[in-house]
Amino acid sequence: MSVEASPSITARLRDYALLMRLDKPIGILLLLWPTMWALWLASAGRPEPWILVVFVLGVILMRSAGCVVNDFADRDFDPHVSRTRDRPLAARRVSEREALVLFAVLGLSAFALVLTTNALTIKLSFAGIALAAIYPFVKRVSSVPQLFLGVAFSWGIPMAFAAQTGSVKPIAGWLMLANLFWVVAYDTMYAMVDRQDDLRVGVRSTAILFGSMDRFAVGLCQLLTLGLLILVARNAALGAWFYLGLAVAALLMCREQWLIRAREPDACFRAFIDNYRVGMVIFAGIGLHYVTS
Repeated sequence: MSVEASPSITARLRDYALLMRLDKPIGILLLLWPTMWALWLASAGRPEPWILVVFVLGVILMRSAGCVVNDFADRDFDPHVSRTRDRPLAARRVSEREALVLFAVLGLSAFALVLTTNALTIKLSFAGIALAAIYPFVKRVSSVPQLFLGVAFSWGIPMAFAAQTGSVKPIAGWLMLANLFWVVAYDTMYAMVDRQDDLRVGVRSTAILFGSMDRFAVGLCQLLTLGLLILVARNAALGAWFYLGLAVAALLMCREQWLIRAREPDACFRAFIDNYRVGMVIFAGIGLHYVTS
């Protein structure tokens, strides 16, 4: 009996993992790096070990929860998009009820971690879970869902400052704004991959809104990201290591512009994926500043 059930259980667990995108860690990294920027800046390079554990695990859980609710929202659209038609909900291998239960479990697990921090962080977490739940539905009513995603993917920044210091300093706002423009840039590249399918099924995105100005808009957002990070660096008195990391990030962004020059879907997807390196080298610059100062 148990031997016969094992393949079914294994397949079901695999579908849950696919629903959470555990096979595609790029989203975890894109959410993790800005959170780490904030933790290192808030702690001057010495984050409390438990706070670090809370935020690393929290990023994994919340990104997974966001993917689940995104696929729930897109369950009737994904079967008509070549890149997404085999997702567990789109292929009806996971039921709507199972997806909602999984989202609740992931969200509550993340909230349980937050409960080990302070009152301000707990209060901010309510907005974080709301952003994660609402974002997938914004694509139905707004032409700039990437802007809303930018807020959602930046919410770990004030939470990190609150957890580490008990307050949200003004520099956190500048860091949030820098990250917001970065998210709009890379998620527009991601939306460029699906532009034709999205037009056909009625999903909105900045790639559609910007049209032939998409590359210019992406470049402008990238420049704003770099400029705001320089402002953050000046406020935090970061030194040469940070600026070296930022220079490497700028070169990576130039490479992304080259990749999307012909708007080929595969190249746009490679440009999107490349952004985990952007976040990584910026974090490396912050870390090396504190290690060497």
